[in-house]
Amino acid sequence: MKYLLVAALFLGAVALAQAPDANTLVIAQSRSTSTLDPAAISDAATFNITRGLVFASLVDIDADGKVTPSLAESYSVSETGTEVSFKLREGLQCHDGEPLTAEDVVYTIKRAADPANAFTGNIVNFVFPNIGYVDARVDSELELTVVMSRYNPAAVAFMADILVHCKDAYEKMSLDQAANNPIGSGPYRVVEYVRGDRVVLEKVADYPLEKGQGGWQRLVWRTIPEASTQAAELIAGNVDIVAGVVSDHVAAINNSGTATVKPVMGTRRISIWFSFNEKMAQSSPGAAAIQSVDVRRAIQYAIDVPSICANLLGVECKRMTTLVNPPNDNPALEPYPYDPALAEKMLDDAGYPRGADGVRFTLNLQTPNGLFANDVNLALTVAQYLEDVGIPTAVEVMETASVFTPLLQSHEAGPLFINSIGGGTWSPIRDMGLYASFKANNNYNDWNNPEWFELYEKMLAERDPEARQAIVNDMLVIFYNDPPWILLYFLPSFYGVSDRIDWTPRRDDRIDPFTVHLVVN
Repeated sequence: MKYLLVAALFLGAVALAQAPDANTLVIAQSRSTSTLDPAAISDAATFNITRGLVFASLVDIDADGKVTPSLAESYSVSETGTEVSFKLREGLQCHDGEPLTAEDVVYTIKRAADPANAFTGNIVNFVFPNIGYVDARVDSELELTVVMSRYNPAAVAFMADILVHCKDAYEKMSLDQAANNPIGSGPYRVVEYVRGDRVVLEKVADYPLEKGQGGWQRLVWRTIPEASTQAAELIAGNVDIVAGVVSDHVAAINNSGTATVKPVMGTRRISIWFSFNEKMAQSSPGAAAIQSVDVRRAIQYAIDVPSICANLLGVECKRMTTLVNPPNDNPALEPYPYDPALAEKMLDDAGYPRGADGVRFTLNLQTPNGLFANDVNLALTVAQYLEDVGIPTAVEVMETASVFTPLLQSHEAGPLFINSIGGGTWSPIRDMGLYASFKANNNYNDWNNPEWFELYEKMLAERDPEARQAIVNDMLVIFYNDPPWILLYFLPSFYGVSDRIDWTPRRDDRIDPFTVHLVVN
């Protein structure tokens, strides 16, 4: 009876949306798209809509890291490992009918790299630093080469995030026009884009690649920020997949008779970052205190991560030891235990004893609102743990897209800020790429451990996998002992799935509609 009442309350809040037909798949995500410019996209929600759907890439990569051809039918890596050459398929074109050639791919890469455009998307912030991008050149009508400064065993896999578009169309558009009027190269075209509400995709007729031959005729990606509304729309049959179901709604969905929640151990890393930005470090006594490695290590012991998982997520979890997902992590490292007495002693020893008022120093913790499940509650909980050891912490809740993300990308967030970063299991290099260099844009907190960055270059140069993993393990010890984050957990994901479809979620946040099928009765 309880579940029926909850479901009834949900349904009462649902707008009179239309249930999808047999040719349409409807997916709901909490985060709104801020741009559809392929060079500016940086979040998983927008990549879900665009990567491999609106925009094709030279290659694709599956959840296991297997690289497969896409626009490129083949590729080769030079003996030095500093050049990757691609051969495109014949007969490719963009959605406006323009033929897609090597010139367009090179334009795609150079447009992203152009500092005049000031892009902060995944290509610039993540792909380029990791492959050591230097240049791209046209070798023939269908052949091109990407030039890199160094060998990286995962370079081709990283290039799966480069979303290809055609030169003529984008040269005519302003950046604002490109953000709102995508002209893609993938198996689906955008037919409706209402920012903050929905993106509607329609299958491209006679798409030349094999992947475009199957799949749904129409894809509707809805933005539904509020968790109860997501659950209600799923139960009512108006959406097929909901990403990020909160634990409070699991029972109601499972007892609805129309949908089921499918959990998966995700690869997304949830942590709280310490800012090392010089200006930020001078902004308050607390911001100055966390520059001390002894203070940052002490704070780890003040946080009870397993209890956070149990109470906020409704699941058991093991605290992360570093930024790398298992099984690529260092198995010798044990998670920091919850030991507030030890935290207090270490803070005393670090030179930050409690004052007469019981306060050591104060901090400010910034959090996005709705970036991932229970982010604000997580911030409030961590703040309480810090206050318990004499560090009163104010929580500052920020709108994600317009306030928090710009602060993050300008490296001005802090002195503490929650971050949610996608990860993978196919290579430790994928996860460690956040700190490819001190100057990497994704090094949002300006962490600068010289030994880490020296070993980073050594790791990439090592061609023997076992020897490379040994270097990785050494680097993860450095990360553990000089923590740039309050280490929390890998986020378990809960997907609400309509009973009319058959689909198995991936661990890496990616929702691939080509793997979703109608249930045949």
